[in-house]
Amino acid sequence: YDLCLLCISLLFLTLQLLFLALFPGAFNCCMKISDEIPKGILRRVEKFETQKDDGLCHLEAVILHIKGKKFCVNPRNTKVKKMMKKMKHKIHRRKFHLRKQRRTRTYKQKEQTQ
Repeated sequence: YDLCLLCISLLFLTLQLLFLALFPGAFNCCMKISDEIPKGILRRVEKFETQKDDGLCHLEAVILHIKGKKFCVNPRNTKVKKMMKKMKHKIHRRKFHLRKQRRTRTYKQKEQTQ
């Protein structure tokens, strides 16, 4: 009896590990989303990612990352949409600005050597 129980436990553990290997994101899905979110939290968002409902996850959501914590919110919330648009714009502007600075430095160096 003990041997049979041990074999069943071992088989169950093996199946669990196999499932985790084949579907690594299965346990990172948002199960619930918040419809309302305070502005203070939205201001502190470091990054965000979107969760689709077509794969392993069965709920569409926006995952907000704030100081190592994750918050699942409704992607249709107007405040969340504005925050996402603003963050994407900031990232785009920041990259463009860095390129512009590099060109300026390069130009100044050439000017000094002449």
